[in-house]
Amino acid sequence: MLLELLYDLGLETRTVHVLLGVTVGLIFGVAAQVSRFCLRRAVAGNPDERKSAAGVWMTALAIAILTVQGLSVAGFADLSEHRWLSADLPLAALIVGGLLFGAGMVLARGCASRLTVLWASGNLRALSVLIIFAITAHAMLKGVLAPVREFIGSPNVTAPVASLADLPGGAAVWAALTGLILLAFAARSGARWLHLALGAVIGLVVAVGWAATTVLLMDEFDPLPTQSIAFTLPWTETLFWTVASTAIPASFGTGFIGGVLGGAFTSALLRGELRLESFESPGQTLRYSAGGLLMGAGGVLAGGCTVGAGLAGGATLSVAALVALIAIVAGASGTAAALAQTGFQGARASA
Repeated sequence: MLLELLYDLGLETRTVHVLLGVTVGLIFGVAAQVSRFCLRRAVAGNPDERKSAAGVWMTALAIAILTVQGLSVAGFADLSEHRWLSADLPLAALIVGGLLFGAGMVLARGCASRLTVLWASGNLRALSVLIIFAITAHAMLKGVLAPVREFIGSPNVTAPVASLADLPGGAAVWAALTGLILLAFAARSGARWLHLALGAVIGLVVAVGWAATTVLLMDEFDPLPTQSIAFTLPWTETLFWTVASTAIPASFGTGFIGGVLGGAFTSALLRGELRLESFESPGQTLRYSAGGLLMGAGGVLAGGCTVGAGLAGGATLSVAALVALIAIVAGASGTAAALAQTGFQGARASA
C-alpha cells in the first residue's frame, strides 16, 4: 500500500530510498552531535567520560535490538536473507577487520560516525581522515586492495547458529535479555538523561532503516539492497557518486551521509559549536591518516563500522556482528593501551 501511494505521487523506489536516507541521516546527525555519540569515547576516551559514553551507546544498541526484533515478530522487518544472518562466518575477516578498525578509530580519535559529525562542525582533521577512509574502503571493495579482501575473507567457518535468536528461547527471550542488561548498565552509567534519550532515538533510527528497506519500501519487481544505517559502504558510495553522479545514481547510503552532515551542521550552528580546526603537527597528520587507512580496510573486512556492524548488525542478534563488535572493542582497547605505554604524544592530541 505504501509503495502504491508513492507511485501515485510519481516517486520511484530509488528516490524514496534516498529521501529515507536523508531523513534518518538528519535525525542521526542531530542526535549524535548533541550526545557526542561514539564507541571510541566509551572504550578509549577520557577516563572521566567513558562510563557515560558507554551508557549512551548501550542505550542505542538496546533500543535497536528490542525494536528490530519486535518489528520482525510483527512482520514489519524481514532480515532472514541478510548476510548478517548467514551461518557461514568469514571469521578471519571479521576478527582482523574488527581489530584494524578498532585500532584506526583510536589513532584517528573517532570512529567514522563521530568523524562525520565532527567534519560537519568544522573539523578539517575529520575531513582528511574521512577521505582516506572512503578511498581505502573503495579500494578494498572494488580496487587494488580487493585481492587482499578476497584472500582474508575466503575461509568460512560454519557456526552452530547464525543468530542468538536461534538459541533456545528464541528472539523474544534473547532480545529482552540483552536489551534489559544493556539498559540496566545505561541507567547506572551517569550519563545525562537527554543523552540517553538521544541514544534511544539513534536506536529507533536503526529500526526504521531495517523496516523500510526490507518490508515497507521493498519493491519485488525492482529490489534494492536491504540495509540500515552504516558508514563504511555509504561513504564509498558517496565518494563515487560525488565524482561520477551522471553515471552512478544516488542511494540510501548517499542520502544518509548527506543527512548526517546536514543534521550535525544545523545542530552545531544552533548550539554555537561550529569552529574550524586543523592538524597541529606532521606527526599528528601521520597518526590520523594511519587511522583512516586502518578504518577503511577494517570496516570492509569486518562487514561494517561501529554503527553498521556493531549497532545495525547487532540489532539483528547476529553472531557475525557480535564477533566484529568484540574485535573492534579489542582493537581499540589494545591500541589505546599501547599508546599509553609508549607515551606517544599524539595520544593526547585534542579531539
